[in-house]
Amino acid sequence: MPKRREIDTGTGELLAEIRDRVAILTLNRPGARNALSNRLSAALGKLIKCVSEDAEVRSILLTGAGSAFCAGADVKGMVQNATKAELPLEQRVLDFCMEQRALMGPLITVRKPTIAAIPGPAAGAGLALALACDFRIAAQSAFLTTAYARVGLSGDYGMAWLLTRVAGYSRARELMFLSERIEAERAEALGLINRVVPDAELRETAFALAASVAAGPTIAFGCMKDNLDHAVTSTFLASLDYEAERVIRAGQTLDHEEGLRAFAEKRKPAFKGH
Repeated sequence: MPKRREIDTGTGELLAEIRDRVAILTLNRPGARNALSNRLSAALGKLIKCVSEDAEVRSILLTGAGSAFCAGADVKGMVQNATKAELPLEQRVLDFCMEQRALMGPLITVRKPTIAAIPGPAAGAGLALALACDFRIAAQSAFLTTAYARVGLSGDYGMAWLLTRVAGYSRARELMFLSERIEAERAEALGLINRVVPDAELRETAFALAASVAAGPTIAFGCMKDNLDHAVTSTFLASLDYEAERVIRAGQTLDHEEGLRAFAEKRKPAFKGH
């Protein structure tokens, strides 16, 4: 099996490769701070779905080219769209619902570990992309902002759902209403970022984390994500029963057998992802 393989994304706005079981997806519009164009959004949603179904891939690393993660939606595109003849409100809402689901749906539902490596600004929809990942590693010079209030918008791409769960009820309101620039270290203190590292170490650190979880028990990780998602809206007893089903499933995997052998033999387990 090759250790490195490039993926044709269908557009230069998105780069992708598989390296050591990690799918590295790079938003590639550095001149626009990797803002989401229609083409980039569509390609990214399709690619996430594709790598989530690829047996070779056991973790996903999402990042941005240049000095930004993602500046959100393309504001220039918003201005251009505003000058066009408007469709009926119901049609515009339906179209946008489908657009959002095509991108955020695959990212939220993928059962493999996801890591966002944030080299610079993550704003608006770009922040939503980062929050939808399991881990967020940021460079010291990076910053986050919801940004919506600055342009008179209320939020999209699941921001309210994501921010409330990551930051909490009260803090989510502060971050949305004020749209402040949150520097990396404060973002870590607020729980929005898992780790902050020197700029020069970001990509190496993020890949090391992605490779580490890629070497882990993939099916068990998927069950963990199921449990954590379910726990947000369930009672304790319902969560208890939900966990029971998944721990029994995970206990039937070859990775569980390998984990037991490795424990008995006092060595590091060599998980295969099945």
